[in-house]
Amino acid sequence: MNGAESLVRSLIASGVDTCFTNPGTSEMHFVAALDHVPGMRSVLALFEGVATGAADGYWRMSGKPACTLLHLGPGLANGIANLHNAKKAGSGVVNIVGEHAETHRALDAPLMSDIEGLARPVSHWVHTSVSAADVGRDGAAAVTAARQAPGQVATLILPSDTAWTDGGPVTEAEAPDARTSIDAATMEQAARALSGPDSLLLLGGAALEADTLEMAGKISAQTGCALLSEWANARQERGAGRVAVNRVPYPIDAALDVLSKFKRIVLVGARAPIGFFAYPGKPAHLTAPGTEIIALADAGGDLVAALDGLMQETGAAGVTPAHVSDRAQVTVPSGPTEPRSIASAIAATLPENAIVVDEAITTGRAFFPATHGAAPHSWLNNCGGSIGYGLPVAIGAAVAQPDRKVLAMIGDGSAMYTVQSLWTMAREGLDVTVLIFANKTYQILRGELTNVGVGNPGPRAIDMLSLDRPALNWVDMARGMGVEAERVDEATDLARAIKAGLSSGGPYLIEVTC
Repeated sequence: MNGAESLVRSLIASGVDTCFTNPGTSEMHFVAALDHVPGMRSVLALFEGVATGAADGYWRMSGKPACTLLHLGPGLANGIANLHNAKKAGSGVVNIVGEHAETHRALDAPLMSDIEGLARPVSHWVHTSVSAADVGRDGAAAVTAARQAPGQVATLILPSDTAWTDGGPVTEAEAPDARTSIDAATMEQAARALSGPDSLLLLGGAALEADTLEMAGKISAQTGCALLSEWANARQERGAGRVAVNRVPYPIDAALDVLSKFKRIVLVGARAPIGFFAYPGKPAHLTAPGTEIIALADAGGDLVAALDGLMQETGAAGVTPAHVSDRAQVTVPSGPTEPRSIASAIAATLPENAIVVDEAITTGRAFFPATHGAAPHSWLNNCGGSIGYGLPVAIGAAVAQPDRKVLAMIGDGSAMYTVQSLWTMAREGLDVTVLIFANKTYQILRGELTNVGVGNPGPRAIDMLSLDRPALNWVDMARGMGVEAERVDEATDLARAIKAGLSSGGPYLIEVTC
């Protein structure tokens, strides 16, 4: 058994049975080990950013880490944007990154780079194996690190000579550390703060699961406090029968307005609200001056215990939760596809237990409130802001939960970053329906020109944000990668196309003119 085989066996023994991969020469012994060692599913991506984003989506829907297999420093570099997103989402990921053999590193070969230096900003744990005897143990340690609450990115660098040399024993990962406990005095302070409509319970992370949302709804019913979530959430359970929680708006003026009414804010799994960017003449902190902010539990804390404690302290345990969504009967309007009619089409067609991956950017801002009363579903946001997350995350979600329908809503500019995802969806036969919102521009940046004080952008500035010279043909691109596709520009046609995609059982792309 060589080092690569001991690593694969240790990963499997530690519960890691899925690998999203784009390998190269230095990883060939790991690739070969996948044939010799049963139990690891390997999913090929044509770009490393697809592999790392898929691992993010896999964690969000399975609660356990997948591994990636990346080729040296450049391969890791290609995956960094979606590792950044995974880290911000609190997703557990194990990266296996090949490295030159020790004797070759001194030669400064063309692919030689500082892999540890590249990995550190997007990893919580970084380690290079120095001996084949250590590889299995190192792999188990990487899994242990990835499992730490709320989920961490662990990067193990595997020199090729440690992979081909006889390896050491198979090792199993240790159990993760217990989540951070809740301080009793802070609990009492938080319970006192939640009183009336000028108080807010701000939720994030695991506080947005169905059971924890029910607790939050009870606390709101008992105390009169408002409920909101962070703008971007790794996963939120939504739909009919669940407690509806709106998000702090992304546009800074809207966020300032929404948060201005609150004098006291209790944080459970969330951070104190800040702007996504700095803007001239506008505050970075979005809360009103003098707002009391009580950080009850961060994303790594025991959020179930935090909300249960708040229920007990406020006497809310036996009350009926507030803000529970009723099932809405939605009629899809006729007419062109624009944000409101698109939102209606999605709300009307979303199936029970669907997974919604949201990278709809500007087009999608109307979707969230319109789907409160849709069939129960999970909603996944981009937590790191690096675009190109949505299609890869949809892959990971579909691999993790093959019995659930996945609806990926992606802006055309974002989708071009990881368009290779379509090929992997076709190769794996994944049940993913993709909506591409083709407004032929980086529309969000048009708005940001105004937000940063550029009041009169000229033709060169506008041209840098346009995607219509030449126009992107998503139907042809999808079909070229083996994905069935169609184009719609009318809302009722969109509803029909979504139903067709969801019933197809495989990948299906709909280009939505908007």
